[in-house]
Amino acid sequence: MKLITKIAFLAGVAALAAGCCHCRSYQKKTRRPLTGTEWQLIQLGGQTVQPEEGRFTLTLLAEGNRLAGVGACNRLTGSFETDAKRALKIGPVASTRMACPDMAREQAFIRALEQTTHYDMDGPMLLLLADGELRAVFQAVP
Repeated sequence: MKLITKIAFLAGVAALAAGCCHCRSYQKKTRRPLTGTEWQLIQLGGQTVQPEEGRFTLTLLAEGNRLAGVGACNRLTGSFETDAKRALKIGPVASTRMACPDMAREQAFIRALEQTTHYDMDGPMLLLLADGELRAVFQAVP
């Protein structure tokens, strides 16, 4: 009986290891660089955001540590700082001042950017966190 238990345990460990290798391989294959990638907002403050071309995007530019983006209808610009420990400070963020539908979401989007303290990446996803709390999730635009 002990032999069967050991074999079952080893088979389970092998299956987990194989599964993790696949995950890491997928993440490596689909990972995008933080800078130079256009990121599309897909979640804000725990709420799913339906991706729309040309709305709620963010691009961090390595040259000059500048950011460019679009909210509901306004263009965004600003600066950012990051380090090897995945700390990320964004802002202040400036925007054009057109009135458009979804202004409340645009303001929440800008607040989430400016409150960011760290980031994480998972394959083609960028996660922005403020003191450990998830604020926004972006997906790399193909």
